[in-house]
Amino acid sequence: MPQRYKIVGLCFLASVICYLDRVNISVAVIPMQAQFGWSDSMKGLVLSSFFVGYLIMQIPSGWLANRVGGVLVLGIAVVWWSVFTLLTPAAALVSIPVLILTRIALGLGEAATYPASYYLFSRWVPERERSRSVALLLSGIPLGTLTALLGSGWLVDRFGWPSVFYGFGLLGIIWAVAWFRVARDEPSLHPGISATELALLPAAPRSATVAIPWGLLLSKPAVWALIVNHFCSNWVLYILLAWLPSYFHDTQQVSVTGAGLYSAAPWLTMFIMVNVAGWAADRLRARGIALTRVRKVMQSTGLLGSAAALLLAQSVQTLPGAVLCMCAALGFLACTWSGWAPNHLDIAPRYADILIGISNTFGTLPGVVGVAVAGWLVDVTGGYAAIFALVAVINLLGTAVWIAFASGDRVVE
Repeated sequence: MPQRYKIVGLCFLASVICYLDRVNISVAVIPMQAQFGWSDSMKGLVLSSFFVGYLIMQIPSGWLANRVGGVLVLGIAVVWWSVFTLLTPAAALVSIPVLILTRIALGLGEAATYPASYYLFSRWVPERERSRSVALLLSGIPLGTLTALLGSGWLVDRFGWPSVFYGFGLLGIIWAVAWFRVARDEPSLHPGISATELALLPAAPRSATVAIPWGLLLSKPAVWALIVNHFCSNWVLYILLAWLPSYFHDTQQVSVTGAGLYSAAPWLTMFIMVNVAGWAADRLRARGIALTRVRKVMQSTGLLGSAAALLLAQSVQTLPGAVLCMCAALGFLACTWSGWAPNHLDIAPRYADILIGISNTFGTLPGVVGVAVAGWLVDVTGGYAAIFALVAVINLLGTAVWIAFASGDRVVE
């Protein structure tokens, strides 16, 4: 097996574990809320607190990967967040503030997942494999979410909500052992790489001692189109990550196990569609279609399609109809991960680790603000229609910005 496939595969597994440990609380919070007597607003605060740490460390983790390498940064990060996953039940039993601090610490660790991975992709992934490699990495999000929803519901019913955090928290420690045995920052230093594979890979990047052109990066309209669309795409993603089980539980009166089960179907749809869209984007590129056009088509399809599905969900009354709408929403959203997601490597490949840190800082704001706002809207309106209407407006704005300013060409050397 080519060594680049091992690197991409292990980054994918880190992405899966990242979302296992992030999303498990979306199911566990239902019995936790009942046990501790939290309001929906308090539940929203607990769910959103993770993103405070996640936001704070985006740019620093990109800088760290740029300076000391993605292998060390990602390996330490996975061990860090796994420890805080294991500590979550004890923190919840102590107090809300301690639980919130634990979730913030979890976010600090998980922030390094994608900056460190993009650092490695800029060295290990050839241009012709870019869309599908990034798609595979990000497909860890729905797969991790799917597994967390199914596994968490089963664990809650069989062993109680604390078991959710103990069970998933151990996986990252096991992953780290394999990671440090296999991964290397530079392909030329990997003992198992062949000359043939090395010739396929990108040219060696700049030295880490070269100054990072922050001002130049932030002066480009294409960079801001990427930032805005990362924000808009994540608004949909984080709302559904946090509230989808509660949506099925509240609107369709299903059990905790049922909420996890029905929430799993949309994430399975997304996992499949992410990889289909990544393959399709690379195929379109191979047929000579301009990269800018490919990125614009994929992003616009994803945002507009998910907006339409969520607006339709407001008028659906049956459980099958609700599940179908959510499958459509996340299936369309998957297309955006062949739009904005690989665009860092298109427009600034030498600074992709820094740029993903910048864009994901803005992309994390929906997790902090959007998830909490969703809780407030449920409290005020007693339903989910206002949440989905707001998502649709944000998606329309993102589409307009993307069509106007996005580019697939390199804008920073």
